[in-house]
Amino acid sequence: MKLFITDGTAEGFYTAVFVAYAEKEAVVTSQKNRQLSFDTEVINVIRDDERAARVRVKLDKLDRYAAGDIDLALRSADALKEQTAFEYIKLIVKNGRAVRRMLSVPTVIEMNDIISRVTGEVHKMKGFIRFMETRSGALYAPCSPDNDITDLLAPHFKARLGEQKFAIHDVNRKKAALCDGNVWFMADVGNAEIYLSEYEKVFEDLWKKYYASVNIKERPHEKQMKGYMPVRYWKFLPEKNGLPDEND
Repeated sequence: MKLFITDGTAEGFYTAVFVAYAEKEAVVTSQKNRQLSFDTEVINVIRDDERAARVRVKLDKLDRYAAGDIDLALRSADALKEQTAFEYIKLIVKNGRAVRRMLSVPTVIEMNDIISRVTGEVHKMKGFIRFMETRSGALYAPCSPDNDITDLLAPHFKARLGEQKFAIHDVNRKKAALCDGNVWFMADVGNAEIYLSEYEKVFEDLWKKYYASVNIKERPHEKQMKGYMPVRYWKFLPEKNGLPDEND
């Protein structure tokens, strides 16, 4: 078996598809610490934009929506995302057309499941994001989504906030969607140091008081809350600040 390790980019993935396609037993992954069997040949794929483009052109001819599906899948935290996307592409080429409606095929089922988890988290995070006011007047929202979706959230909040400056910070991936009031863009931010406005603590306290006022102690509903909002998202919510983190 040959293991093709990519750099984690979409172009790196498509390059790996190009070089691995003819192999009978090939695994494509961006995980470098994968446990290997004794007969595995490891190939580190060097990104080649020309080869990647050739794969994309072929794919677009067979299914113009496939690249969008694969983009969503590659954002996933699923360890098998590249291999599933690789098998999905091979299935499209084999059939010469779109295969997303072949719902009895395991590869299609797996692909749809990965995509569903990514789009589902995008939908959830639109409601879970909490902004804080900084000293400059800009709004800042830290988050730690399972999947790489920050740039999918930015258009929603740009439309909602208008000309307001804001930042949505994926603290685990150390990247952020930044908006200057006119346009938004993605940037690597590392460990950002944020200074909140003097009013932010007041807002946070008001939010906590509101939450306490609607929460009936005699009728706890923590289990129901966990169903609506996974515990791993609570650490960035002012009303849940100080409660168990996502590992609990």
